[in-house]
Amino acid sequence: MHLTPDQAANAVERNDCPKCEAPAGSPCRTRAGKTAAKYHTPRFILVPALREELEVLVPDDRGPGRPWKPGPPVEQIPAAPAAVAIRIGYARCSTAQQELQSQLDALEPLCKLIFSEKISTRVKVRPELEKALKLAYDIKEAAPDQEVILTVHELKRLARNAAELMTLSGQLQSAGVQLELLTGPLTGIHDPNGMGAMFFAVLAAAAQIERNYIREKTLEGQVVAASKGNHGGRPKVIDDDSLLLALALKDRGVPVPEIAKKLTIKTGKNAGEHPSVASVYRALAEAEEDGAQAGAHVVGPRRPVRARITGPGSGTDPELMERLTRQVLDATGDQTADVLVEQTEDGTTDVVAHLLAQARNGRNSE
Repeated sequence: MHLTPDQAANAVERNDCPKCEAPAGSPCRTRAGKTAAKYHTPRFILVPALREELEVLVPDDRGPGRPWKPGPPVEQIPAAPAAVAIRIGYARCSTAQQELQSQLDALEPLCKLIFSEKISTRVKVRPELEKALKLAYDIKEAAPDQEVILTVHELKRLARNAAELMTLSGQLQSAGVQLELLTGPLTGIHDPNGMGAMFFAVLAAAAQIERNYIREKTLEGQVVAASKGNHGGRPKVIDDDSLLLALALKDRGVPVPEIAKKLTIKTGKNAGEHPSVASVYRALAEAEEDGAQAGAHVVGPRRPVRARITGPGSGTDPELMERLTRQVLDATGDQTADVLVEQTEDGTTDVVAHLLAQARNGRNSE
């Protein structure tokens, strides 16, 4: 930095802070209402001489860490247009046997800010890359007209695979950050808003093709798995056997909380434990609903109805009743009729006796 701390602070405080909204002439402030220990990045990069600095500390005379107080107002000056692009370098190697020095030697003549790390390709999170990208995005957000270039030695140092590379290219394109490759077939600076737009467009198209391919393979795998009886998703808490047992216990009048204690989860992370009472209620309700829907389409056996039997002794045979009636009416002194009538008066259940008694009574009434 070519400025002293006091000169840097005075230069920074000539501009309002875009982040904490501290007015010109005042130091930056924290969310707790205290004076910040360092100026916010979106503020100090407005000074051309400080755009490549990682941080600018607040001088002690501003009282960092103490309650924030506004300073005397100063006349704001417009930021000078940036004539030189800001390059942020990134270097990475995978194992301890690989060396970073060759990448650093290629980046140092071009980049003042270089982030480097030794990290395995199996690790998804790369802290130094995240720091480099955050700095580039912050600078671009604070000064949209400032050219920001992310410089790497070769393309494979940025991402572990094509999917990560295409995701990163989309983020760089959205932020307006340029990408510079020092070696390889794509050597050069690729500007997402200029001549390098074709490079990012190709990566975006490749990303869409990759997503479609993954989706198609996923759907095909689901169809094949479903044909084998594996429908995916979480395993059932109450399987079919446990449901049958629960239904049987419910029919016997066992309370649902007691049913839950008699069931055991067979699969999943809760295997060996009892299902919750709510799960049992839910399973029983679904079973009853499925049974009701199935019963609406099935014609069950009809209830038995009383049969109408006709014949001798049934009281419903017309010919027999007419013959008996005629015999009773014609045979006034018939001893058989008298006997049958007497049986009726004694409370017998003989149908024929009742019929004869009815016919005799009807004749007498005439």
